Amino acid sequence: MLPVSVRKPLQKKIASVEHARELAIDVMFELQNHYGYLSDEAVAEAAGLLDMTPLEVDELATFYTFIYREPVGVYVIHVCDSVICWMDGYESVKAYLCRRLNIDVGQTTPDGLFTLLPVCCIGYCDRAPAMLVNRKVYGHLDGAKIDRIIENLVNEAVQADQ
Repeated sequence: MLPVSVRKPLQKKIASVEHARELAIDVMFELQNHYGYLSDEAVAEAAGLLDMTPLEVDELATFYTFIYREPVGVYVIHVCDSVICWMDGYESVKAYLCRRLNIDVGQTTPDGLFTLLPVCCIGYCDRAPAMLVNRKVYGHLDGAKIDRIIENLVNEAVQADQ
């Protein structure tokens, strides 16, 4: 059940627009932020808030790259596999990330910290190869830069737990 502290602001926001469904993505992101991913329960809650069916919400959710219908790590790494990134080293970046995190694309580290996913294009072609971490972009990637990024994120997670 969605807590009042999340539900009330969403209801207020929805009431301010003519058609509730125009806020479907915003609502899904809010619920995802609350639950960590868009669970089946969250889909049903979104549907109720938006006067949509759960199927309609699920159809939207599965269309968008940044809506997660399954649990993900604290840090979601989207490695760009567009043509430009591919030409500029996507394969080596992907392989390095898989080795460094000891997971394959589509998996989450056992500690729940990192999930590695592909993304079609992030529009960072002039700084390829590139990746997003929780929607923050990083470009001109190599092993050393990836190591620094990962180490900073691990340190950030440790600090957050203290």
